[in-house]
Amino acid sequence: MPYFDHFATTPVRSEVQEKMLEITRNAIGNPSSVHASGRAARSAIEEARSEIADAIGAKSHEIIFTGGGTEANNMVLWNLLRKNKKHVVTTKVEHPAVLKVLTELEEMGVTHSAVDVNPSGMVNPEDILSAIQDDTGLISVILGNNEVGTLQPIRDISLIAQNNGIPLHSDAVQALGKIPIDIKDLGVDFMSFASHKCYGPKGVGALFAKDGSDLHPLIIGGKQESNLRAGTENVAGIAGFGLAVRLAIKSLVETGQHLATLGDQFRNGVAEICNDAVFNGDLHQLPGIVSVSFPGMKSDKMMIHLDRESMEVSAGSACGSGDIKPSSVLEAMGVEEALNLSTLRISFGKDNTSGEVANLVRTIGQILNGAA
Repeated sequence: MPYFDHFATTPVRSEVQEKMLEITRNAIGNPSSVHASGRAARSAIEEARSEIADAIGAKSHEIIFTGGGTEANNMVLWNLLRKNKKHVVTTKVEHPAVLKVLTELEEMGVTHSAVDVNPSGMVNPEDILSAIQDDTGLISVILGNNEVGTLQPIRDISLIAQNNGIPLHSDAVQALGKIPIDIKDLGVDFMSFASHKCYGPKGVGALFAKDGSDLHPLIIGGKQESNLRAGTENVAGIAGFGLAVRLAIKSLVETGQHLATLGDQFRNGVAEICNDAVFNGDLHQLPGIVSVSFPGMKSDKMMIHLDRESMEVSAGSACGSGDIKPSSVLEAMGVEEALNLSTLRISFGKDNTSGEVANLVRTIGQILNGAA
């Protein structure tokens, strides 16, 4: 079954599956134990920590393992409850793991300003600067958008943050393994990652926390993760995450070119079969994602037809219990509701082929023409 939903999750690499099975069989101890089995488990965790740190130009002790990207985001945002400055500057195109958390924190005294973006989904750094208040204690801006792929000007925003003495957090869940990430070059204080977006297992993530960051644990109990994330670590998952990142970085350029080629093929093919198709986002984006709207054809109907043809895609909006709602990201970009509800998100992976893309374009054409 052709799978075109890699921005939702990626399949686990076979090498990663083998690594996790090996760890499950051989590193059976609790990584906090001092005996041989415990040391083997600890060694697997530290190897993965080094692999992820190396991939982003960080120090190993700056990597904190979590249960996913959502937890990593929450860890930074809930930390504001301990701060004197409780205002956050963010954007209207953040993942719900940022915006919903900030809404939840409002009743606890944390306020936020969500800055507008342009029609391509990109924020103007000057608007970030204008939104800063005397009590701003954090700026949080996503690196690459999860719906349209638009890359934000994090370097420019980091200069603003540094000049105003404000920590900068970036959700890089979609970016890890797709584009080069250098935390020193980007100038971030915190950055969130997730394993399942780069061919690793689900339920594992990481937070980069810069040396000297004033960070407190979200999950309290034991002393794991340098006293910053209590609970016995998911050793096999963490080991799989580390290997997945190492393999992704090894083939970063090749995979990026492949994904960009598939994306271009898809856009050109759709443009030929549907003159009024609208592509959302900016060409300065993560490779392999295409957000496209088909006027007059609801996305839920498109997905049903594609599913019948064994082709798996996502809507450009949130679906739940058969109820389709407009995407807040597309709303923020100024996409009108009718077009918003007619949007598909196609996200390619390293194993997709040109032939699969051609079949996808052909099938979409048949659906639009009423032949499917």
